[in-house]
Amino acid sequence: MRRIVTLLVSALVASPVLADDGAVDAGDPHAGCTTMGWVPAEILSRPLVLREGTGNTTDSPSTVSPEALAFYRQGLNYLHGYVWIEAGRSFNQALRLDPDFAMAYWGLSRVYSGTDDHAAAVRAAQRAQQLAQRGPPREQRRIAVRLQQLEAIADFTNAGLHSAYKQALDKAIAADYGDPELWLLRGNAEEPSAAGRGQRGNVASTAFYGLVLRLEPQNAAAHHYLIHSYETIGQVDRALEHGERYASLATMIPHAHHMWGHNLRRVGRIDEAIAEFARADELERAYYAAENIPMQLDWHHFHNLDLLATSYEHKGQMRIAESLLRRALAVEPLTGYQEFTQKSLTVFLLGRQRWRDALKTSTQLTARKSAATRAVGHAFAGHAQLALGNTAVARRELAAAERELADVPAQTAGVLVNRNAVLPYVDALRADVMLRGGQRDEGRELLKDVQRRLRALPGPDAWTQALFRLDEFAKLAYAVGDWELLEYTAKQMLEHDAAFGGSHLALALAAREQGKADLARSEAETARRYWQGADREIKELSLLRSFERPRSVASRD
Repeated sequence: MRRIVTLLVSALVASPVLADDGAVDAGDPHAGCTTMGWVPAEILSRPLVLREGTGNTTDSPSTVSPEALAFYRQGLNYLHGYVWIEAGRSFNQALRLDPDFAMAYWGLSRVYSGTDDHAAAVRAAQRAQQLAQRGPPREQRRIAVRLQQLEAIADFTNAGLHSAYKQALDKAIAADYGDPELWLLRGNAEEPSAAGRGQRGNVASTAFYGLVLRLEPQNAAAHHYLIHSYETIGQVDRALEHGERYASLATMIPHAHHMWGHNLRRVGRIDEAIAEFARADELERAYYAAENIPMQLDWHHFHNLDLLATSYEHKGQMRIAESLLRRALAVEPLTGYQEFTQKSLTVFLLGRQRWRDALKTSTQLTARKSAATRAVGHAFAGHAQLALGNTAVARRELAAAERELADVPAQTAGVLVNRNAVLPYVDALRADVMLRGGQRDEGRELLKDVQRRLRALPGPDAWTQALFRLDEFAKLAYAVGDWELLEYTAKQMLEHDAAFGGSHLALALAAREQGKADLARSEAETARRYWQGADREIKELSLLRSFERPRSVASRD
């Protein structure tokens, strides 16, 4: 069976509708899109009603109650949309209607993995296995595979357990070839660990999800996971196509609108992206109010506000961007990922060159629980201190960032931030110290390397953060008068996002310093077009005015 599946994957990957090969980086910040931390049992067990617009699974496990089946399907739809609370409530409602509903416990086990409660996930899966002893063999196989997955998750660095889990899935698929849920799980299993839940897929993953769409062309979950997979391997146009489909099939899932927004912004359709992020925010806030759910229990709220804010920042609308980032920072984080997301306000303030404000927010980061967040907080504080002329203090911040970095795990299971995601921030400060301290050549080369590493991190969070860090580095190069570094950074920015006004402004500044007047004016004009709706007071517009041709005396008269 394993050879059959391998051949199937090879055939699907060769298909023109799938992507070329690509690598998965274990430091993907967007892996946090499945983390939420502990959720009170009282909330997960609250009754709820059936709702429209959550997805379209047709999964049909055995139950004595048609209504229980409806809630089970709703739970599965929410599960595939990473709406862990409502998935848990739906499965629990199914169990109230049919206490012996084995597959509802199977679904509940997956919810507990989503909320980082491994012990509860194991207990629910074991209960499912007990109830399924006299049930259909298909369900027994699914539950057995789930228990094997949990064993591999408990030791996620064990490649042998991960491989054994994939082999168990292959055997189950051989017996139940037409089961879309097994194929979805098989796609998830191609991620770096058995904890994969659809957000870190690769080329092999697209093959399995593509097969689901051959079985069920409108399967919302497959469209969702294909968005993430295509993003990871850099196939943005394909991700955009599946994003539009998922948003239309799961209209009431905030993450569906958010996922489409990811890629709308990647192709320069920034206003449409803002509309989708805003729709997700609207759905979330209405949900919190209607269901009395504390917003900090929802991992997605931080994440969506971040991308909505940075979309406005992209347009030069800094006042709106800052208000949204401060709204996100005002919510007390429950998880390390939520803490790490809150770094975006400090990145914004550094980009605005508001050094003292950045020091205040970086101090909040250095007081957080996770070493990853504390490390970037010290790195940001170091940048601000250097800009203020406090070199000795900046060096102490660099030493503090390095100490915290040593406590960040090198490898994580996908819901925690690992060292690869943090190291570029620390190295950027080290490069800044070098550039301002007489080691210009070494600092330049290190900052170039940092730029390459930041750009290589997959996922929308990493892509967005890389853009604004590049913009910050361009301003640093301009401030220290390193025109070679400025030109290099400008070209990196243009490759990264040619629809960003800052990319063109950076190249315009570099061209002017190199005596390329025509190129400088052309790039400045392009930047002006992208910032037509920008706040009038931003410094970038003042710089752009310096590129305007002086008017003749006759024209002034």
